[in-house]
Amino acid sequence: MLLISSKRFQEHTTPPGHPERPERAVVFDRVAAAWRDGGGRVVEPRAATRDELLRVHDAAYLEAIDAVHGRAAMLDADTFTSPESVDVARLAAGAAVQAAEHALDTGETAFALVRPPGHHAERDRAMGFCLFNNVAVAAAAAVARGLERVAVVDIDVHHGNGTQWMFYSDPRVFYVSTHQFPFYPGTGAADETGAGPGKGFTLNLPLAAGARDGDYEMAYGEIAGALDRYAPQLLLVSAGYDAHAEDPLASMRVTTEGYAQVVRILVSAARRAACPLALVTEGGYDLDALAACLEATLRELV
Repeated sequence: MLLISSKRFQEHTTPPGHPERPERAVVFDRVAAAWRDGGGRVVEPRAATRDELLRVHDAAYLEAIDAVHGRAAMLDADTFTSPESVDVARLAAGAAVQAAEHALDTGETAFALVRPPGHHAERDRAMGFCLFNNVAVAAAAAVARGLERVAVVDIDVHHGNGTQWMFYSDPRVFYVSTHQFPFYPGTGAADETGAGPGKGFTLNLPLAAGARDGDYEMAYGEIAGALDRYAPQLLLVSAGYDAHAEDPLASMRVTTEGYAQVVRILVSAARRAACPLALVTEGGYDLDALAACLEATLRELV
């Protein structure tokens, strides 16, 4: 298995007290260092190209992001840049593509440890700490190389509105999400199932606040069945760990072992489909819980 990580993800700084803080990247670095010390492979990310970003983002939006390159800016009430943020965000999106490419080219699992996260970023706007939609850029890259069935499973506690809308009418990308509901960003109702040729290729399993390991196990049992029917050629995971009981931004009660069980179910589904697996980090804002969940994920992946 391959990890994609860089100390450069610490360079995206946010205002004091912001939950999406550079210390999250310090956790990534420690996890990656332990992986390397144990004989595992860790590589630096490469930046996403403009063409890769344009598959899911509007040109005008990319120009607006370029306009804040090298300076601090407030993009929405939750989303900020520092002088290095645009370059770091390009690395995050590129790492996601790199993970997908490695999985497809070698059959090995790849895990991109990145920030800023991506799944809230929409085609034409930053949102919810996210500048570029990393996993969507990776999914679109896989489609561009000819894949007809790419599954994206979003395990973050928040619904990935950006990822959903980017592929809402496209049957080549099956978007699946579990999330606290009702909750930020307000999307992800069970009746949001796709549109036009994409009808039936979005699956939302909204969960009430306070959901525990057993609730997630039931939900992912249903998801496993849906993945078996879809038979993906690539499984991408938006790996957010903010449904953890210790996370400050949500109200779920998932344990580290509960997250391990979710990953275990998804690994099994990928094996049944004989498809490559790639993961990209999203949220997770309690540092200790984040570290524990990443370590548990790695154990399940190997």
